[in-house]
Amino acid sequence: MITNDQTQGGERPMREQSMSWETSGGMQMQQNTIQGVPCPKCGTINEPDAMYCASCGALMRMDICPNCGAQIDPEADYCEACHHYIRTDVCSFCGAHLSEFEGYCPECGSPRGGIVCPTCHTMNDFAFCKQCGMPLTEEARQLVAQLKDIPEYKELMSLAREYSELEMRLPYNTERDALRDKECQELRDRILRLLAQDDGIQNPVIPEPKNQRMSKEELTAMKRRKLEQIAEMLDQMSIPPQQSPAKVRNFAMAQKPSGVRLAWRCNYKNAMHSSPCGCAKPQMGGKWIVLGHNSKQEIKDDK
Repeated sequence: MITNDQTQGGERPMREQSMSWETSGGMQMQQNTIQGVPCPKCGTINEPDAMYCASCGALMRMDICPNCGAQIDPEADYCEACHHYIRTDVCSFCGAHLSEFEGYCPECGSPRGGIVCPTCHTMNDFAFCKQCGMPLTEEARQLVAQLKDIPEYKELMSLAREYSELEMRLPYNTERDALRDKECQELRDRILRLLAQDDGIQNPVIPEPKNQRMSKEELTAMKRRKLEQIAEMLDQMSIPPQQSPAKVRNFAMAQKPSGVRLAWRCNYKNAMHSSPCGCAKPQMGGKWIVLGHNSKQEIKDDK
């Protein structure tokens, strides 16, 4: 039999504790709703409907990659964790709308599953090969053809070719190499002069060899200067602002000169990619960075 004392000493305190816990929990939830939502990165309290943290700029909410389950930006079309294109309603090659059952893009005709590069045999989700830079679609080839008429692009390609030629040169390793090369040069000039005199030319003009050898220090300085000129030209060739990630990727890849080691520094995370094909939000912009031959800068690769 339960006495009044037992009821007062047992059930009532338990009921009061339960009510106290519910009341405090409800008050805490209400307080969180009023104050806002804490940032998952820095803990700053933000407005309940905020997409980005007002303090550190981090995303307040993330989506999940359907391919690997990694957290991704809700506006991203590419997963940087598993390196797969994840949008099913937008053509990755030209940015046109795709319906659920279309295997080929109605605008550019590209297959939904990707294109194998005919040069290096890499599978690609985008209009330019991420490995060798080959244009893979008709739109990409037309874009490259249009850029060839731009003076800055012509200058950029010329500088890239000159740098590639410097990369092929063999410098002097020792003073003996320099002396031997000088003797060969004198012998070459003498033979060309005698041949010209046999043809009746008394004072022939002997052309200089196309690729003159030089010391390792001189060659290194020339290559460094050429890379600086390429970097200056790339700075002048900014990427036009675009809302379509596909358009930004295509324009940036069409600008990329061959023979020079570059990286794409994106504005999305300020990360270094081997190309904009590895960036989840290239529409936020970015630029090509010259790395050179022996650069040890870390690249967030997109293999």
